[in-house]
Amino acid sequence: MVIGPGGAGVSVTATSGALGRSGTRRPGGARAVTTPDRDTLLVTVDRCSPTADLLGVFRQPDEPVAVSTRLHLLSLDRLVLLERTWSEFTTVLSETMARSKVALPGVGAVSDIDAAELSTLPGVEDFLVMRRIRDEAVSGQWRRIVVDASGLGDPFEFLRASSLLSQALNRLWPRHRRLAAAAERPVMAQLTAAVDAIDRDCVDVTELVTDPHTVAMHVVVGADDRGERALPHLLATVDVMGLALRSVVINQGVGAGRDGADHDARMDRLRAVVRGGDPAVEVAELPCLDLPIDRAARLRKLGVGLPMPNGRPSGSGAAQVTEAADTGAGTSRVYELTWRQRLPDPDALQLGRSGDDLLVTVGGFRHPVRLPSVLRRCVVVDAAWDGTDLTVRFMPDPALWPQGR
Repeated sequence: MVIGPGGAGVSVTATSGALGRSGTRRPGGARAVTTPDRDTLLVTVDRCSPTADLLGVFRQPDEPVAVSTRLHLLSLDRLVLLERTWSEFTTVLSETMARSKVALPGVGAVSDIDAAELSTLPGVEDFLVMRRIRDEAVSGQWRRIVVDASGLGDPFEFLRASSLLSQALNRLWPRHRRLAAAAERPVMAQLTAAVDAIDRDCVDVTELVTDPHTVAMHVVVGADDRGERALPHLLATVDVMGLALRSVVINQGVGAGRDGADHDARMDRLRAVVRGGDPAVEVAELPCLDLPIDRAARLRKLGVGLPMPNGRPSGSGAAQVTEAADTGAGTSRVYELTWRQRLPDPDALQLGRSGDDLLVTVGGFRHPVRLPSVLRRCVVVDAAWDGTDLTVRFMPDPALWPQGR
């Protein structure tokens, strides 16, 4: 997954990385030959993406197009995915109504909405795109998939859309009520099965995005004032979401004054921001070419390498629960939840609680962190940040904690 603010060079980085050579390495450094049906799939989700033109192929929405024997391009049209899925869902609603002898409140009004009437449905479009990418990932056709997540506004909203949609589904129609409805009215079984399938897909996609064994995140920023201001906040959001960050790409083709002392100082500051948060994250620099980047040969010349997933969880995905030293027993115990968290503005940190989730707000971005089972029966006591790790302290809730006899 290649993400970053608009204009930072996300598409160029993703396309160059997809064109670059990749493969497993044998002992001694020799590159192993891979023989899958297809090698690399480059996915774009921006309807105005120039990638097809850069690669010299026709844009064919929703179908992989061969760029070479190694590379295929898949351009996903969010509106087409939405219309297709909505048509399938309303078909289920219409069949449910036709078979039901009892009027189902609200179902008729929803089923009468035509797919062409939907221009946008925030969150659902992003989920459908991620689900399609998931389907390609598990198809067995590709050894590697590179996702160009440019043209989306806030890439983090795109990445967590599946989680938010699952929460919304289960608030509007909780699963236990869906099962009860299907048991009381067998005609509802098909409808509840359709909603359950969407919910399962949401959970599956959410787990995929945060799986460090499968997904590697790469953040692209420009070597300019905007990039320098944005980078700490981008990395802080990566941490709180528990995304497996593998590299930060600094695009030297963005900004002015690339040869002066000010530019060198800025590059040093950008590198320090990355390495100060996690020494294992690689820093790459995208060179500034004298020629326009308008063809595949020049994209290859950039030489972008996208490190593969390494299986190391990070941020909230690597949170550890420990029992604080010198605490009491029973409801007097104190537990600590700790993870490495960048905080560009520590005073703006906010914590809240919603059910089994700890709501963490970092830099104006709020994200639910699912609590381990032992902490779900606890209340938050306080929190502290030592410049590297965020530690949240909990104590058992007497009303929920098992009482000894």
